[in-house]
Amino acid sequence: MASEEKSQSPTIAEDKKPVVEVKDDPSKTESPSDLGTLNDLDAIGKPDQDVKPPPTAETSASATKDAEPVAQPTATTSATASQSNDDSVNPPDFQGEVQTTNDLPTIETLRKIEMYTVLDHDGKSHTFKSLYAGHNSPRRVLIIFVRHFFCGNCQEYLRTLSASITPDALLQLPVSTFIAVIGCGAPELINSYVRETGCPFPVYADPTRRLYSELGMVRTLALGPKPAYMQGKSVAHTVLLGVVQGLKQVKTGLVMKMGDQRQVGGEFLFEPATLTLDTPVATPRSEDDSKKLELAAAHAHEDDRPPEGQRRHAADPRVEEKRVTWCHRMRTTRDHAEMPELMEVLGLDGTGAAIKDKKRWEKALQTRKGTGLSMASQMSRMSVDTTHTTGGGIKA
Repeated sequence: MASEEKSQSPTIAEDKKPVVEVKDDPSKTESPSDLGTLNDLDAIGKPDQDVKPPPTAETSASATKDAEPVAQPTATTSATASQSNDDSVNPPDFQGEVQTTNDLPTIETLRKIEMYTVLDHDGKSHTFKSLYAGHNSPRRVLIIFVRHFFCGNCQEYLRTLSASITPDALLQLPVSTFIAVIGCGAPELINSYVRETGCPFPVYADPTRRLYSELGMVRTLALGPKPAYMQGKSVAHTVLLGVVQGLKQVKTGLVMKMGDQRQVGGEFLFEPATLTLDTPVATPRSEDDSKKLELAAAHAHEDDRPPEGQRRHAADPRVEEKRVTWCHRMRTTRDHAEMPELMEVLGLDGTGAAIKDKKRWEKALQTRKGTGLSMASQMSRMSVDTTHTTGGGIKA
């Protein structure tokens, strides 16, 4: 009987060391054991073996030698050495869809992350807020968070986006509107990413994934159903495409810097907090002046945020305050919002280019994944009123 009890005792019981809580370090990113796309291929045709608990569950310290200890030794699952320390926020593997929400980020959350930095293709840092607010910024900005830079699914999404929503089409809207893209890999891969996708919109990198975490985006390898924006491309095709792109980066040393292959993204629409169509009067600034203001505001402490006194001093009251009015968070690795929904939210006419698969296209036309209410309805009424006024003038 004693020998049986001893064999059933977990390793942690023999150690008897106190369990301590380990704080997450969001600046660290995973170093995958292989290409992210190879992991995607690994997931094809078979369910995830280890079903992880929801974000509130905590893992046991008895899994492996390299596993990080956590607060509750009585949890039911174990951590692996390859898991990142922020799994409690971004749980990695689920069977089926990740149970997340599309709740709009609060004003407090946006204020917390507005001074976080993203990197452009030259490695220059920009505050997150500068992407959607500022003297020279459009009043409406849709920010699309994609997966790692070798993800064939997200690349196909941007190809479809580029064909359906062009910068010229956005310029025709009555309220200035633009799109920006953020990935979680190294900024050195942005140029090749843009070449592969033909994306006409600026692409930035958040290798720390802090924005993903704070905005509630999760981690999973679940494929989910095939969306219309895949244009009939098979999983094998997109995985092979990513592998080839990774092999091209072997000589550059960037083959393992594509980003966390488990991280999924989403779409967030930033609009004026007042939701008014009236454009505020502001003095345009030169690019150099805007950059100086941006760098002054981004002068940060340990968490990349200036002291409260400096924030009030650096804040420009003439800059229009923005908030998220519509958002969607991915539940699987190919769960971006479809083109008809994006065009509707942005206030564009049409539904995008139809695909041959009528069943999937019909689903894309009818399904709405996101949550919120954008200014699109107001813009539509404004266009109708303008048309009636112009028509009346011509008849007179």
